[in-house]
Amino acid sequence: MQDDEDMDFARRLSRIADRVTVALDQLIPPAQGPEADLMRGMRHAALANGKRMRPFYVIETGALFDAPQQSLLRTAAALECIHTYSLVHDDLPCMDDDDFRRGQPTVHKAFGEATAVLAGDALLTLAFKILAGEDTHNDPLVRLRLIERLADASGAQGMVGGQMIDMLESDSPRDINTITRMQRLKTGALISYSVEAGAIIGGANEAERNALHGFAHDLGLAYQIADDLLDVEGDEAEVGKPLRSDAEAGKANFVTLLGVDQAKERVRLLAAQARQHLAIFRKRANILLQSVDFVLDRTH
Repeated sequence: MQDDEDMDFARRLSRIADRVTVALDQLIPPAQGPEADLMRGMRHAALANGKRMRPFYVIETGALFDAPQQSLLRTAAALECIHTYSLVHDDLPCMDDDDFRRGQPTVHKAFGEATAVLAGDALLTLAFKILAGEDTHNDPLVRLRLIERLADASGAQGMVGGQMIDMLESDSPRDINTITRMQRLKTGALISYSVEAGAIIGGANEAERNALHGFAHDLGLAYQIADDLLDVEGDEAEVGKPLRSDAEAGKANFVTLLGVDQAKERVRLLAAQARQHLAIFRKRANILLQSVDFVLDRTH
């Protein structure tokens, strides 16, 4: 991707999203046989329009180290399978009970709750099959590291753990520390993995890995606060999913605890810190720097 260095962020993001969608179309089984509805549900969720931010970070971080594009693309597709499965399950009536996602009916609305559960399960397991394949990397130790770190990021001490904290909200009072921990797990863990995966494939040194870890840490939290702001101030048609859901459910988040102005200031501070972490890479990190501006200016 370094040969496209002059391409602006929006075009790079769109191009990577298209590449990942094509990869997912090839990796997810076609809808056939008596289990066809399962594949239809998987494809309905995974091939829908989305920003593909997590895959973007896998590919752009790996590009810092001239990592093999096939390795990056397959890892990005595996990560998107995990992210998509989490959205399918989050939308279920027993979780957030949402009817629309990415501008279309959620999987449980289109195919029923049981199929939605199974489609999420199948996307989760497909992710690890993709990473385990020799086409992902010729070094089995690299593949094992990618699998191990994704399991950590998506499991009980990562994304799923964060969702559990979110589910306990009605029974447990929330303060800023609890919300920060919840979002570092629920949202931040996969964003951190997306950056770490590119570094693993690219063979980054310790200083580079530390810099990228700091970048992902601050960016992930900034992204979530921006998401909370979007829930309050965004346009539902542009965002493609129901808004004001936290307020209607009586859930505390960064905006309800900090207020709009302080939440925006917190995003600006985290964004500045995220940029500083990238200084070690100089001009090579130009697109990653532009991604920070995207988080600041999110409208969808």
